[in-house]
Amino acid sequence: MAGIGADHKAHKRQISKANGQEIDIDVLVIGAGPTGLGAAKRLNQLDGPSWMIIDTTDIPGGLASTDVTPEGFLYDVGGHVIFSHYQYFDDCINEALPNESDWYTHQRISYVRYKDLWVPYPFQNNISMLPKEDQVKCLEGMIDATVEARVANTKPKDFDEWIMRNVGEGIADIFMRPYNFKVWAVPTTKMQCQWLGERVAAPNLKLVTKNVVLNKTAGNWGPNATFRFPAHGGTGNIWIKVAETLPKKNTRFGDHGRVQLIDAENKRVLLGDGTIVNYEKLISTMAVDSLVEAMRNEELTKLSKGLYYSTTHVIGVGIRGARPERIGDKCWLYFPEDNCPFYRATIFSNYSPNNQPAASKKLATMQLADGSKPESDEEKEGPYWSIMLEVSESSMKPVNGETMVPDNIRGLINTQLLQPEDEIVSVYHRRFDHGYPTPSLEREGVLTQLLPKLQDMDIYSRGRFGSWRYEVGNQDHSFMLGVEAADAIVNGAAELTLNYPDFVNGRVNKERRLVDGAQFFKSMKGVRNEEMPLRPKESA
Repeated sequence: MAGIGADHKAHKRQISKANGQEIDIDVLVIGAGPTGLGAAKRLNQLDGPSWMIIDTTDIPGGLASTDVTPEGFLYDVGGHVIFSHYQYFDDCINEALPNESDWYTHQRISYVRYKDLWVPYPFQNNISMLPKEDQVKCLEGMIDATVEARVANTKPKDFDEWIMRNVGEGIADIFMRPYNFKVWAVPTTKMQCQWLGERVAAPNLKLVTKNVVLNKTAGNWGPNATFRFPAHGGTGNIWIKVAETLPKKNTRFGDHGRVQLIDAENKRVLLGDGTIVNYEKLISTMAVDSLVEAMRNEELTKLSKGLYYSTTHVIGVGIRGARPERIGDKCWLYFPEDNCPFYRATIFSNYSPNNQPAASKKLATMQLADGSKPESDEEKEGPYWSIMLEVSESSMKPVNGETMVPDNIRGLINTQLLQPEDEIVSVYHRRFDHGYPTPSLEREGVLTQLLPKLQDMDIYSRGRFGSWRYEVGNQDHSFMLGVEAADAIVNGAAELTLNYPDFVNGRVNKERRLVDGAQFFKSMKGVRNEEMPLRPKESA
């Protein structure tokens, strides 16, 4: 087994025994979100290494988990849907949820709310739906951008310049700048553009002009135009079921899986119940800034201060009544304007009928949407439907946590998702400190130092916040970051998802599906990790 020593008991231990229990393991995995579970899944398939996965929570899932309110409404930790770039990922989740009845498949129905209009997503491809004066402004900007792009001999220096070169000033001012500030909680001038890949649609000027003249809309775009969602238990149920495919003897969840201290020099981890785990290799899916703090490493902690993130607030509103016609089959919706705090709303009840209580369940009305009290506090039957909202927060975009729920309900009325007389039977609010890993201008300078320094210590920091790359931060990416880290440790295989985001995402906005997992790992076995750059080559 490549890279794993025969005996690590000879190391001098810096963590003293707390309760007398020590565990020796080849590979320790910290975190039972998609990345940690991907690593554990792959380690369980391989012969040789002993391994263990730990997590501070009792229920696996991490940032892909699902909460249930006392009333019976389900809310994911933000907007998650299943679409995939990897056959291996598909095979694993299909093993966990193998029946056709375990899933719903949806065609994405997504809009941008602008000037009381529902503009089909992506906005930049559907300016034919805008008022005439806005159409003119957008087209003029796109023409200027096309001319500028032809003569430009340098790459955009930041996300804002990328926007100007791709869509022009009109779309930048109307949608791209205000929307992205609401999402990232930093201006577009403070973000780099390497992360974009398939996440932002670059418009076709000829097609957009044709659609404006003919008053037509563009078709679906992007890898999530079709997506799956679990029938029961929300997104979190996927990861609960994946965890159930692992041997229980290799898992420690809850307080006895909580990391107190990491002694990287002597390869020891002190857990919440006092147990000491001695490891040879560590796959950490903790946020990397939290990881280096747990290591008590002043140099790396100082270095990690150059990484930025935004906080995410998830707000859920459960409503009594049949789903209104104005809501229809909408999936998720974008909000660039300042008449609401949220940047995205998901009609979560549309993903599965089991995301809300049965119609027969009796619930009292908490309030009407306009804030007034109901005429009666009597419990009544449904049916019910629900909306999930996301709000970002940073030092550049502070929010008032105490008024978060009423502010967002007011925003729902302003955007006509709710009517003032709608009966609200449930509210939910949860704050996630690490919500989005910001692709800041400083990011690559930090990661190209931080991740190799950790790997020199036999620590593979991977995952949405472990490797801090939003462009490979979806559930399928995150899972494969763990899978590939495990295979790199045991077989010395290349970590494609970490090192080549453009390759795994496909070029020209085309979804790329890798070959069968076994063939993939066999084909990559001869390519060593040291042959792979930490970041994509400029020509990639």
